Amino acid sequence: MKDYRRLKTDENSRLSLNWNLNREISKLNYRIHTDAIKENLILPELTPAQVAYTYANEADMLNVVLFGKNAKQWKDENPTSKGNMRDAATLNQLLVLANLESYNAVLINQDKNQKERMELLRMLAVQQLHTLETVSLNNLPKLEVGLNKK
Repeated sequence: MKDYRRLKTDENSRLSLNWNLNREISKLNYRIHTDAIKENLILPELTPAQVAYTYANEADMLNVVLFGKNAKQWKDENPTSKGNMRDAATLNQLLVLANLESYNAVLINQDKNQKERMELLRMLAVQQLHTLETVSLNNLPKLEVGLNKK
């Protein structure tokens, strides 16, 4: 029984570490995403409120693409949850979100309109979530520690 508990604790620890890593990757990609918004969608004549709306609108578009709802809808459905919908996301959802942010930045830089971007992003999200459902982290090849191993 002790071995079983230890194994479950080890497994949960690994899953938590993976979740935290993907959450941090998502945060880094968010910067790439916001830079693309700033450089392409934020016009000098916009008021601060309009600028804030533009950023929020893009973030909510990704929420709708991935989760099927915007942040307010999620919060209304989960009033007792601490944090936001991204904090409640699964490991796979966080990985896909990081990819969506990066891809949306590319699409913004290509001057794609929001409707086009949303369609392309949705196709990517569905494809990646489907792929990730069939992959186990335990079956992936391990990375070697250290870059200069001889």
